[in-house]
Amino acid sequence: MFGLNRSDTLLLIFVALLTMLAPFFLNPFPEGSSLAQFNGGYPDLMQRFVIFGIFAIGFNILFGLTGYLSFGHAAFLGIGSYAAIWMMKLLTMNVIPAIILSVIVAGVFSLFVGYISLRRSGIYFSILTLAFAQMSYALAYSVLTPITGGETGLQPKLSDPRILDTMLGGGGDATRANLFGLEMGKSWQMDWNGWVFTFNTGYYVAAVVMLIAFYLSIRIFRSPFGLMLRAIKTNQNRLNYTGVNTKPYTLAAFVISGMYAGLAGGLLVAMDTQVGPERMFWTASGEVVLMTILGGVGTLIGPVLGAGLIKYMENILSKINEGLLETWFAFMPDTAGDVVVTVLALFTGKGWHLTLGLIFMLVVVFLPGGLVGGLVQGGRRMFRSRDGKATRETKSNQTPPTSTPAE
Repeated sequence: MFGLNRSDTLLLIFVALLTMLAPFFLNPFPEGSSLAQFNGGYPDLMQRFVIFGIFAIGFNILFGLTGYLSFGHAAFLGIGSYAAIWMMKLLTMNVIPAIILSVIVAGVFSLFVGYISLRRSGIYFSILTLAFAQMSYALAYSVLTPITGGETGLQPKLSDPRILDTMLGGGGDATRANLFGLEMGKSWQMDWNGWVFTFNTGYYVAAVVMLIAFYLSIRIFRSPFGLMLRAIKTNQNRLNYTGVNTKPYTLAAFVISGMYAGLAGGLLVAMDTQVGPERMFWTASGEVVLMTILGGVGTLIGPVLGAGLIKYMENILSKINEGLLETWFAFMPDTAGDVVVTVLALFTGKGWHLTLGLIFMLVVVFLPGGLVGGLVQGGRRMFRSRDGKATRETKSNQTPPTSTPAE
C-alpha cells in the first residue's frame, strides 16, 4: 500500500491509529481522580507531541542515516517560525501558505549552512552547525530586531495588512490562525463516566501533516538514496575511493532535514501565533538530539517516541510540586512522608531535568539502540525463549529410539 512493504504499511497504520486516537489513550485517568495529573490528552501537549515528532523525524534523516551530528538544527526551526509569522502578518492567517513558506525558507537557509558546514565532518561539522545556530540566535535576538521583534518576539496584530484576507473579504483584522475559516484553537469535548476527551482542530491538522512527513521518511529510508546515505555512514572514505562523490548526497540529506525542521517551526506558529528567538537557542538543538537518541537513532518510529517522552516529562513531570507530593503521601507517617517528599521533589517540578538525565544515562548504557531497540531486543528474546521451550518440549515428548542388539 502506498508503495510500502507489509511491515512498513503496518507501522504507518499503527502510527496513524496512535495519532488519531491520542485524545483517548493520553487520558487514562478520570478527570476528578488524584492521578489525573498524569493525563496528557490536552490540545497544547498533543500538538507538541506531533510537531516535535516531525522535528525529530527530519533530524533522524541526517543523523540516523548519514551519521552527521548537527548541533544547530534549532536555527531551521526558528527560521521556519519567522517565515510563517511574517506570512500571517502580511498575507493571510490561513496556515497553508505559512507552512509552505516556512518549508521553502528553511530549505534555502539549510542549503547555505550545509554547503559550508559539510566541508568538514565529525566534531568539526557539529561545531560549525552550532556556530551557525548561535549566530542566528544572536541576529534574531538583537541585530535584526525590526524583523524578528528581538526579545519580545512577533505575533499578529490588528494593524497588520493581511492583504489576501482583506481582498477576499476576510476582514483583515482576525489574529487567529485558521484553515480555510476553521480556527486552529477550536476544540470539542466529550464527557464519559468521569473521563473528559478533548478533540482539537489544530492537533488533527498537525497530526495529518506528521503522518505525511512520517510516510515520506519511510520512502526515503527504503529508497536507493537512503541506501547511499547508509553507505556514507558506514564508510564514507571507501565510497570516495571508489570514485563516488558523496557531498551531493550529504547536502541533500541536510537540506531535507532542515526542511522538516522548518515545517515543524511553521506548525508551531500555526498552533500558537507567536515567535521568539528562544526557539533558535542551542538548548533546542540539544533537545532534538536527545529525542532521537532516546527513541532510537536510525529507526523510523524511534524519534517520534523520544519526542513524546521528553515533551511529556517537560509538561507533566515539571508540574508536580512539593504540595502535590504531600497530598499523595499524606497517608504515611510524618517523618517517612517528609523524607519521601523531599527525595521525590529533587526529581520533579524544577528538577525534572534530573529525571530526564537519569533516563538518558540508563538508555545509553543499557539500551544503545534506544527505546525501539530495547523493545526489539526484548521481543526477540521472548520469541527465542518460547521457541527454545517449544523445542525442548517437542524433544521430551518424542519416543526415544529403541536400539537393536548386534547379532
